[in-house]
Amino acid sequence: ARLSDKLPRVGDWVLAVGNPFGLSSTVTAGIVSARGRDIGSGPYDDFLQIDAPVNKGNSGGPTFDIDGNVVGVNTAIFSPSGGNVGIAFAIPASTVTTVIAQLKDKGSVSRGWIGVQIQPVTKDIADSLGLKKPGGALVSEPQANSPAMKAGIESGDVILSVDGEAVKNARDLARRIGNMTPNTNVKLVVFRGGAEKTVNLTLGELPNPRETSLRPGGGEQEGADRETSRYGLTLAPASNVAGANAEGVVVTNIDPRGLAADVGFQIGDIILEVGGKSVSAPADVRKALADARNGGKRTILMRVKSSQGTRFVALPLGRA
Repeated sequence: ARLSDKLPRVGDWVLAVGNPFGLSSTVTAGIVSARGRDIGSGPYDDFLQIDAPVNKGNSGGPTFDIDGNVVGVNTAIFSPSGGNVGIAFAIPASTVTTVIAQLKDKGSVSRGWIGVQIQPVTKDIADSLGLKKPGGALVSEPQANSPAMKAGIESGDVILSVDGEAVKNARDLARRIGNMTPNTNVKLVVFRGGAEKTVNLTLGELPNPRETSLRPGGGEQEGADRETSRYGLTLAPASNVAGANAEGVVVTNIDPRGLAADVGFQIGDIILEVGGKSVSAPADVRKALADARNGGKRTILMRVKSSQGTRFVALPLGRA
């Protein structure tokens, strides 16, 4: 059978072949229910969703179109009971073709890499940055010595397009870069400081993941005044909690009813920047919040570090 070089359309008929429950060469029929599904199995999820009955034992079997071309490989099912409920997922043939070629050539799969931590651009974040609408991928932090850092990508940049094609969201960027070959030259358009900027870089190869952790310990807490407590935040200098060389301001307590809790702040988070300015003491945070609120801003962007990495948080200022 030939691997198809075209994605099937939603509504196209497909046949799934496999060995469910040890019953060899079982064929079931259905249609393509959706494309580009993200099922949370990894950063490169891009599955076909089909409603052909698929059960345990079907994984690895082909999904054919009505012309006999392989359009996917059965991979997973959604099932509270463990049996078929009409929701199954297949890796598209285009992805399979790329993986097979790399495995034949060098015995492993190489993925493109630019070396950034990214997050979605929410409406509040878009408003804070001056973007007309949510979209693209927000760079929370470029990694040291990465292609992105060498090319001048900065924390707070929003990557809008890759080689002229718009980036829908953070996961879309991860998929597109990961599906490219290392050492490929790419052109990124980023939004920075209210304007678009073109950045050219050469993709690196995705390295083996390394675990990093940041575990704030106990320490002397600096009392919060009305300006931070109105948002449900209690803060302390990071140097008091994590050592003399620590940067930023630690969140030592959170009111679960406050705005900070609503936008995802957690105890132990370290605030590095508020409104684009570095902070080293609770007073810096209080002043930045007050200045933004008095200046009529609806939200303020805060750069925050946690055990999961660095991210941006848009804190609404309107409710006091």
